[in-house]
Amino acid sequence: MCAAVAAHYGRRMSSIATAERVLLAPGERPEALVELTGVGRRYAVGAGEVVALADVSIKVAAEDFVVVLGPSGSGKTTLLNIIGALDTPSDGRVVVAGQDITRASRKELFAFRRHGVSFVFQTFNLFPALTALENVEFGADVAGRANARELAGAMLERVGLGMRASHFPHELSGGEQQRVSIARALASGNPILLADEPTGELDFHTGVQILELLHAHAHTGRAVLVVTHNREIARVADRVIELSSGRVLRDSPPEGGRVEIAELRW
Repeated sequence: MCAAVAAHYGRRMSSIATAERVLLAPGERPEALVELTGVGRRYAVGAGEVVALADVSIKVAAEDFVVVLGPSGSGKTTLLNIIGALDTPSDGRVVVAGQDITRASRKELFAFRRHGVSFVFQTFNLFPALTALENVEFGADVAGRANARELAGAMLERVGLGMRASHFPHELSGGEQQRVSIARALASGNPILLADEPTGELDFHTGVQILELLHAHAHTGRAVLVVTHNREIARVADRVIELSSGRVLRDSPPEGGRVEIAELRW
């Protein structure tokens, strides 16, 4: 990537971080926003069972940008679903944003999903009858953000879709729908953002732009967990969690140290 583009990304990161609602005061020590202890998840299949996760124990602090790596079937999406209270563990304890969701009631889980976590789904999950702007506005409104319509427009501009705000999902490409999904998650302002293959439908230039947004989002006092098959993306993480057959193989900084987003190639 040329120096001019790298400088452009650096300026954008600064402006994005300033515009975000900051959750961590200057000098405040980041605390664990996600803590899993001995978590397992098994599914009954006929007379047997499939182990999706086994004895997973991790902590993710505020301002952590974490990449979760692993092949298909390694448990990556199951891990995100349990953190986001879309699935329940068979074993262990899950504490997210200070709330033990392992034994939470349906009412408590509903409130948690509205105000505790934001999702970027691999399948986008946009409302087909709503425009791009209305889809993003819905996410902001559900999370209780003030000026949801104005915020939605600003977020679409950030992901490069300001001119497509009035378009419905079926009028957008797969990559554009992915960016609307990302804008919706960012607009919620919740303390934890979970992203399942957020750059999977994007070209390199747009993918780097989205990583820049997610990275800046984490560094406003939030935690961002990104599931990906792309090992290049792991190079910009604060930590890399690698899964295999439902178990944590490693949980450490990137091999060779963290690099700047401008240094990525894929």
